[in-house]
Amino acid sequence: MSQEIHESESEPEATRRTADEAESSRASRGWWDRNADDYQSDHGAFLGDDRFVWGPEGLDEAEAALLGPTAELKGLDVLEIGAGAAQCSRWLAARGARPVALDLSHRQLQHALRIGGDVPLVEADAGRLPFQDGSFDLACSAYGAVPFVADPVQVFREVHRVLRPGGRWVFSVTHPIRWAFPDEPGPEGLSVAASYFDRVPYVEQDERGDAVYVEHHRTLGDRVRDVVAGGFRLIDLVEPEWPEWNDQEWGGWSPLRGHLIPGTAIFVCERDHRPS
Repeated sequence: MSQEIHESESEPEATRRTADEAESSRASRGWWDRNADDYQSDHGAFLGDDRFVWGPEGLDEAEAALLGPTAELKGLDVLEIGAGAAQCSRWLAARGARPVALDLSHRQLQHALRIGGDVPLVEADAGRLPFQDGSFDLACSAYGAVPFVADPVQVFREVHRVLRPGGRWVFSVTHPIRWAFPDEPGPEGLSVAASYFDRVPYVEQDERGDAVYVEHHRTLGDRVRDVVAGGFRLIDLVEPEWPEWNDQEWGGWSPLRGHLIPGTAIFVCERDHRPS
């Protein structure tokens, strides 16, 4: 949930160009390892140590119940993808679920260890999940992995594989409409500046031309088609409204923009009851 640039000896160049799965994965691992400390310092208080927040708007799973009724989480096996410091997994564990927190970044998982708790931590790529078929009842991701991968369908197929029949997969991403606007929290972020239909990835690259940050754009329709191609049924699409209590700015998210245009899209998906 961040597009902040880490200060380094030379500022990376922002561009739009293709980036394949390997380059995207490599860039994401490096970026989050370098920026995990700043991310947790800047946003840790908002995220909490054991709170389940779906995005910068502050929509809380405790009230949204997108994974299902909170009282029914007890005893369920849950995979959190792109878990960061595993805040969501701790919230799930406190409700009696059995979560596993997975992240590509070693440094993010070190922060999970720093905070503590009994949640198992796994360092792995979301496109190659190191679990047996049918290992989990639920899977979730709050701004983790999906925006940063070149092939989201591969991720969805992996999630489908490790879920049991009838399992739910819920993930949040930057709302696709935001790609048409500058990533600015103030008035300059309210004017359309690019084509919503331009799917060329946003890339920050170093002086050698190697990507150090990659984010991939999919339209809303693309996301729905990807969900279906991954073997899921879309049962809800949630676009959280900006609440009056939230006065924070987080990258391009702000009360000004949040009251006018959506910033987050949450896809609630279900695996069919038939075995693979």
